[in-house]
Amino acid sequence: MLRQARQEDGLLGTCLLKPKERGIDMLHEVFPIQVEGSLPGAHLTTYIQDYSDGMMINERPLVLICPGGGYGHLSDREGEPVALAFLAMGYHAAVLHYSVAPAHYPTQLDELAKAMLIIQEHAKEWYVDTDKIVVEGGSAGGHLAACLGMFWDDDELAQRMGLKADEHHLLKPAAMILCYPVITSGEFAHRGSFKNLLGDKEAELSEKLSLEKQVTEKTPTAFIWGTYEDASVPMENSLLLVSAMRRAGIPVEYHLYPRGCHGLALATRLTQSEGGRHIQKECGSWVELAHTWMENMFFEG
Repeated sequence: MLRQARQEDGLLGTCLLKPKERGIDMLHEVFPIQVEGSLPGAHLTTYIQDYSDGMMINERPLVLICPGGGYGHLSDREGEPVALAFLAMGYHAAVLHYSVAPAHYPTQLDELAKAMLIIQEHAKEWYVDTDKIVVEGGSAGGHLAACLGMFWDDDELAQRMGLKADEHHLLKPAAMILCYPVITSGEFAHRGSFKNLLGDKEAELSEKLSLEKQVTEKTPTAFIWGTYEDASVPMENSLLLVSAMRRAGIPVEYHLYPRGCHGLALATRLTQSEGGRHIQKECGSWVELAHTWMENMFFEG
């Protein structure tokens, strides 16, 4: 049985468990998120493994997922199925349903930052290890996840979140998992994503949002994967980011699969689209590879 949120009359609410019921349910809740520029319905959905005094594991890492969709829509295939895959591996998970066009930057980044603060606020209740919060995203969702990795210590972002000067760290992800991410606004850009994200400020902000140019020594480590055949977001997006992280001395694990279209999600029948598309058996290994990467990083020193 899940602890589920309900949607009534277009309003998202939360159905809470009584304290005595703790220990039997996954904590599955919906938190509305509204910042300046947010569209109605933006929210965070959590998939939290409940604490049990019968298990040695107490605090768990959490994977915060940003589905793709070119900043024009959100891909369901890259949301809950991915969350459940990480949940099955023993992590907490959450999916951010962020605003898309006509909402423009920095609304999406602010919503992701707000989601981080919600997780921080409930960390003790949910038994989240706040030193092990990973942001994950596919395609444009990968761009959004990487935006937080680049801009978590931005003073203007902290100010919009109401944070004090010494509280920037509350927004910093421990690591990033980027699946065939949109990164560059240059030669290999996915133009539609930048147009949807920036609107009439595309010329003004596209350089700032070309994330390979924003890597610093404060950028979190990353696991990145994509395919050679991706005709929508060319592999050069990832290669540019990997190269920038290499120059900055930031460890990164990168996997390039020779076959597979864009938007594979889990790359298995569980996330296939109409007509059996988006299945590429060998690419399905990325989930286990990411699992091994996180286990080594968090638990093997």
